[in-house]
Amino acid sequence: MKFGYTIIYVPDVAASLAFFERAFGFSCRFLHESGTYGELETGETTLAFAVHQLGEMNFPSGHVAAHESPQPLGMEVAFVTPEVEKAHEKALSAGATELSSPTAKPWGQVVSYVRCPDGTLVELCTPVGT
Repeated sequence: MKFGYTIIYVPDVAASLAFFERAFGFSCRFLHESGTYGELETGETTLAFAVHQLGEMNFPSGHVAAHESPQPLGMEVAFVTPEVEKAHEKALSAGATELSSPTAKPWGQVVSYVRCPDGTLVELCTPVGT
């Protein structure tokens, strides 16, 4: 078994890809010509986006649309950086909403949380142990 993908269902795949590029510096690896699926260049594990209509096909009983939820979903995507404060400000400038400003945790990590326009909850954090 190998962890291959995190796929986030969003209203507009191209808009999410563009936001993640502006806010976090990831480049687009792939956008299907239909605009219904796309991937970011994130290393070994792929971060991808798919339109809610594909979610409706995959989950006939329905799913929670993160952008419609008043609270963030109970899962997050975490990006590790030595410069959390700078990354946090960049994300806010790109259109993210601040949920928690950069905070030093008791175990030594600096952590912040932002919510993307598509509803995705993102943690920005320093490496553990630094």
